[in-house]
Amino acid sequence: MAQRNLTLLTDLYELTMMQGYFKEKDANETVIFDAFYRSNPNNNGYSICAGLEQVIEYVKNLHFDKEDVDYLRTTGLFGEDFLDYLHHFKFTGDIYAIPEGTVVFPREPLVKVIAPIMEAQLVETAILNIINHQSLIATKTARVIYAAQGDGVMEFGLRRAQGPDAGIYGARAAMIAGCIGTSNVLAGQMFDVPIKGTHAHSWIMSFPDELTAFRTYAKLYPSACILLVDTYDTLKSGVPNAIKVFNEMREAGIPLTFYGIRLDSGDLAYLSKKAKKMLDAAGFPDAVISASNDLDENLISSLKLQGATINSWGVGTNLITSKDCPSFGGVYKLAAVKDKKTGEFIPKIKLSENAEKITNPGNKTIQRIYNKETGKIIADLICLVDETYNSKDPLLLFDPVETWKKTHLAPDSYTLRELMIPVFKDGVCIYESPKVMELQAYCKSELATLWEESLRLEYPHRTHVDLSQPLWNMKNQLLDSYHFQG
Repeated sequence: MAQRNLTLLTDLYELTMMQGYFKEKDANETVIFDAFYRSNPNNNGYSICAGLEQVIEYVKNLHFDKEDVDYLRTTGLFGEDFLDYLHHFKFTGDIYAIPEGTVVFPREPLVKVIAPIMEAQLVETAILNIINHQSLIATKTARVIYAAQGDGVMEFGLRRAQGPDAGIYGARAAMIAGCIGTSNVLAGQMFDVPIKGTHAHSWIMSFPDELTAFRTYAKLYPSACILLVDTYDTLKSGVPNAIKVFNEMREAGIPLTFYGIRLDSGDLAYLSKKAKKMLDAAGFPDAVISASNDLDENLISSLKLQGATINSWGVGTNLITSKDCPSFGGVYKLAAVKDKKTGEFIPKIKLSENAEKITNPGNKTIQRIYNKETGKIIADLICLVDETYNSKDPLLLFDPVETWKKTHLAPDSYTLRELMIPVFKDGVCIYESPKVMELQAYCKSELATLWEESLRLEYPHRTHVDLSQPLWNMKNQLLDSYHFQG
């Protein structure tokens, strides 16, 4: 799938604008675009960025096949000179990005494209499509895993995902954010991640009786024997039959390395507590009690509060679709245009009556500021790329809107880390994406830098995203100049 040519995975207006640049402007004019988002999904305290590896694959394979050009010709919208240009099109610019698995916050660039305007314009749609989707699912997954309080969470959503790609790359994002495995076998193969699953009710129903179905499954998979107990009657039939099978395995000398039951319907809190008592009384206190059935972070939290004895969670529909918040809301905005004479970038800004939609201009990067003692995030500082910071100097942070809100950081009380890394240089990829399980370990370390108040599911603490003084000055000078022109 990495070799698919997704060049036409774009909105039509990207191509019509490209032709406009080609005919009416300098097509080699270098610009900067930022991809960012304005608010965390689910009213969360943070997001997790994901999808960079697929962006890299897309850009590497960016070209117009003959069939692509022939198709565009049939629309009647494009001239032959422009279509001829597309035959030879390739990406020649630079891309900077925040690594996958990083905790991120609104308004800071996740991806920055510095390229000739036609190239930078074309990649907008696909970058947003990829980053928006995987960041959404990774963020949703992190909420589910937080609610599970250390229990294993498995991604079970393929059959409910919006198509194969959403199932495959949603599973990838879920693994980055911390799932212990996925039911999606193709995702397991593609990304070298653990695959997990048990059996369906149809397995039980295909046998003459439940006990025979359990015995057969245990014979086939003795080292991974999780039995689905709610086909007929969970407490009167399912759990007692599972216990019989576990006893038979023990008597036969078969090691009970990973075994237990799965609940997929009914009152999960009540059933799990009753099942736990039955398993304990029968001498199986370490049996896994797994649950599925339209779970999400809110239901898992509720079940925990009710004392449910579930210690493994299979989460499907509500995770893979991020059902209660189905879009991430990332945008892609022009931030600067290079002056041909001076070689310097001229900042650009988008105005709006909605203050949140006013963009941050210029060639920017992000400095993450940590408390030196705890390693927790104090704030993120969006600044211009030529600014320098040293943790041995005092640092003043201020809210970019309510500027009277200020924080003074003493020298050596904080540490700094620049978040954006170079990914493409002059059209050549210079970054190698880590494997998914490496990204998972990195994401876990990233989540550990958040204060507990930022992790809670309801009314989380909002991490400050501030502007540096030079960037704030630039932005306000542009705002004043447009007001004066008006």
